[in-house]
Amino acid sequence: MTTAQLSPEVSVHDLGEATIQNYKKSRKIAEDAYDRAKMNDNEADKKLISKMVSDCNYAIEWLSTGRRPGNKRGVERLASYQREKLVDPLKMQAYVQKGHAGSSANLSDWQLYQIEDALTRLSPRERECYIMKHGDCFSYADIAMILNISKSAVQSYVKTAQHKISYDLHNSLFLGGYE
Repeated sequence: MTTAQLSPEVSVHDLGEATIQNYKKSRKIAEDAYDRAKMNDNEADKKLISKMVSDCNYAIEWLSTGRRPGNKRGVERLASYQREKLVDPLKMQAYVQKGHAGSSANLSDWQLYQIEDALTRLSPRERECYIMKHGDCFSYADIAMILNISKSAVQSYVKTAQHKISYDLHNSLFLGGYE
């Protein structure tokens, strides 16, 4: 550990690499500085130093758990429908727009068949909400207003459609490769 004295009350410590042990040392130094600022009744320093302590705690948690603090689950533990892209958004938009010749988003006949096969398994309302959300890129609120239903109903329809398509994606011979 290297220390540089800038003034009688301020010194800078170089603790080396970003390791849990070094962050704990940094946190201890910051906590001691916070106590000194508290004794001197210096609100500006207390506010700044408390942010330093918080930053050290954040880094320590990240280094010790291996994932961003505050996340309840890592990506490896998310449900399959949360991890995977069911239909390429550009392909879904091309399907809805019925891409014309010369468009970079033209779909092959096989890709059209795959999308139509996936959508036929949905109820009419699920299909309508899913296409408006992922094909037309409407917000949930806009879809709710257009269909005269609640926003939560739209979210529920889209979520159910995603579950059905995800299930079919894993169990259908025709939906196997969405590329």
